[in-house]
Amino acid sequence: MAKKKRKPDNTPRRKRFKRAQRLDAAKSWLPTYEGKDIVKGYRKRYGVDFRCAFTELEMLGVEIDPARKEQTLRDVERQAEIRRQKKLERAAELESAFGWPRDDTFAMIIGYTGGGAPYGVTWEEWEEI
Repeated sequence: MAKKKRKPDNTPRRKRFKRAQRLDAAKSWLPTYEGKDIVKGYRKRYGVDFRCAFTELEMLGVEIDPARKEQTLRDVERQAEIRRQKKLERAAELESAFGWPRDDTFAMIIGYTGGGAPYGVTWEEWEEI
């Protein structure tokens, strides 16, 4: 029987790097960067979050304004908290409007299997809808 062909990974290689690989690659990338915001450029190039970008750029010796770092990380945390609150509000609306039970995995539990495991619409599926 022939081997099944693997689907090619379309994600750029640099976005799949581990920290050591990113740091090594960034050493040659940093001198060639021509943008205004090095943190934003690093995040976009290597597909990392703000916390990781700040940490790795500091490891590479890039001077980062501590006030900007603190403010940015505070803003990111605030945005995450707003998303969590909206998710909880939507779940509460669902439960109150339809009387559907929910939990951390399911936005709507439709029923239970014979063994007692719940099944229904997951939060990921609900976001797509």
